Amino acid sequence: MYLSSIKIENFRCFGEGSKRLELSLSPGLTALVGENDSGKTAVIDALRFVLGTTDQEWYRLEDTDFYAEGEASEIRIVCAFEGLNDRDKRAFIEYLTYSETGEGEPILYINWTAKDTGEVFRGRTYRRVEVHSGKDGNGPSIAPEARDLLRATYLRPLRNAEYSLSAGRGSRLSQVLNHKSVIKEGGKAYDPNWDLDVLDPKILKQLSIIGIGDLANVLLENQHEILETRAEINGNLKELALSGEALESRIKVGGTAASDEQRLRQILEKLDLSLDGSGKLGLGSNNLLFIACELLLLAQEEEGNKLLLIEEPEAHLHAQRQLRVMKFLQERAKEDGIQIIVTTHSPNLASAIELNNLVMLHNGCAFSMAEGKTELEATDYRFLQRFLDVTKANLFFAGGVMIVEGDAENILLPTLANLIGRDFTEHGVSIVNVGGVGLRRYARIFQRKHLEKEGPLDIPVACVTDMDVMPDCAPVIVGKLKEGEAWPEKTSKRRWRAKRDIGGADMLDKHREAKVAKASGQGVETFVSDEWTLEYDLALGSKHENGSFTGGLAADVFVAACCADQDDAINAKTKKVADVISDSLGEFAALKAKSKHEEGCTAEEVLAVNVYAKFAQKGVSKAIAAQYLAERLQKKVKEGELMGDELRAKLPKYLTAAIDYVTRPRKEDPAHRPDKGAQ
Repeated sequence: MYLSSIKIENFRCFGEGSKRLELSLSPGLTALVGENDSGKTAVIDALRFVLGTTDQEWYRLEDTDFYAEGEASEIRIVCAFEGLNDRDKRAFIEYLTYSETGEGEPILYINWTAKDTGEVFRGRTYRRVEVHSGKDGNGPSIAPEARDLLRATYLRPLRNAEYSLSAGRGSRLSQVLNHKSVIKEGGKAYDPNWDLDVLDPKILKQLSIIGIGDLANVLLENQHEILETRAEINGNLKELALSGEALESRIKVGGTAASDEQRLRQILEKLDLSLDGSGKLGLGSNNLLFIACELLLLAQEEEGNKLLLIEEPEAHLHAQRQLRVMKFLQERAKEDGIQIIVTTHSPNLASAIELNNLVMLHNGCAFSMAEGKTELEATDYRFLQRFLDVTKANLFFAGGVMIVEGDAENILLPTLANLIGRDFTEHGVSIVNVGGVGLRRYARIFQRKHLEKEGPLDIPVACVTDMDVMPDCAPVIVGKLKEGEAWPEKTSKRRWRAKRDIGGADMLDKHREAKVAKASGQGVETFVSDEWTLEYDLALGSKHENGSFTGGLAADVFVAACCADQDDAINAKTKKVADVISDSLGEFAALKAKSKHEEGCTAEEVLAVNVYAKFAQKGVSKAIAAQYLAERLQKKVKEGELMGDELRAKLPKYLTAAIDYVTRPRKEDPAHRPDKGAQ
């Protein structure tokens, strides 16, 4: 059996009606991801309240567990279990729900309610908790024996695994061992008639654990120093006794009169589980031991709930171990029929989990990333399984996402956002560099297939891409054509296009709209460069309604390109940055002076093309130039040479629009959340 769904109302961040949480689950591993306070721990704690845990820990409801809005007085949680085997059906026979036709497999529903009665008992508010079966909670109350079979195994965050596996009353290791049938039933019992002086070693190896305990007790009671002490005590008793009294002592191991179950538990509680190694091993290694121990227990369960809840499995583990643990958990979940639910804040772990197994929590809603739930196609899942690495997986934990196609945008945009007062870190924005491919694939992660049922995933996602249409003067300036050379008639025979290939302004608008439409939709917006590429548009600046340009950052982009061109010499200290900047400013002044209006291009466009030629002709690294440009702009703003508002006015409009979009103020719009109660 496995937990197929959970519905939570009026518990912590989850309200009722359209604000309740409905989460569908599959067998195997499910990872809950999302920002802090998105409800990941609330889901785990709801399951702990409803199902209980194998460590028998008791949880008290607090005022903060009730949904704050609307003064909620009743928490309602419903869990559904499907895939019951014959043993499960027998164990829960009186609690199962069948379809009206009797067809299909039965479902086990657990309806858990906690009502705030308003009564006070011993200084505490009394809350009545009820657990019923049935789809609508109208079935029989579930007996304690049945609830014991529903208990989940829970690994808390920042757990002290060494303490949990050490000897002691109620130790986790004793509980794990006590669940093994071979521990309880295997081996022979100790025979009191055995002659201790001639015990056969083969017989000793066949003893059960209780048999070993009984033998140890007899050996301890008959140890010669203990027998001598007993004789001395008896000697004193004889002198203290009255005439005719026969007082005699006996030394006996405590607890031998207890039941077999109690004696077994006491023996197992004496055992420690630790790693065999030199020196004291750290928390990370002990946590691996703890997880290995718990999985052993779950794999052996033949009936009931084989559910493992792990909060932050990355705790105490370095990056490579995190990946190893997640791979292991996914494999064991499939092989041993164990259901595992983990919560994580680690992009490292998220990148190692199959996309089908991820559930993003946001604004009190659960959004599964499984096939059929998103707009991703089957080929997208295969693509993302290969390329969704740790640097890109941070998108699952963001309040806003900026998807870019290259290293230059990845380096430069966070700096520009910060300088114009829209810091990405402050607004929880992640930037994802897809390396020129798959931009739309990543965007579709955030687009829902069944919008009418789930509502949108209200995370602003900006896809920033180039127009990739050069001005008509560019082919000659950047070396695509020689002066006076005829243009190839077929664009398919060249890897570039100019405005004259597209047509007039209307056709260019349609070309841009087509690029926008490919990825946009729901919370995803595509921002296409105003003119050509990032570097060209930065040099050209923002376009006015009359067709003129603001002047942009042509000088700064040119200086950055020249510094990138001399980067090796600068790093080798054969050239000074100040000298390179001085020379490049002189070269730029000369370039600006000779940049004149040409057919189809303004003087500003000719200058911007000449700036971009440093990249197109000389192969200057755009990423290194972006780094120099970011440092230059930061320095100018810091020294007061450039103000934030002034910089915003110089930037291309598509960049400022994209930055503004992903850093927009956050708010939950209930109108965007479907009325789940009406379904």
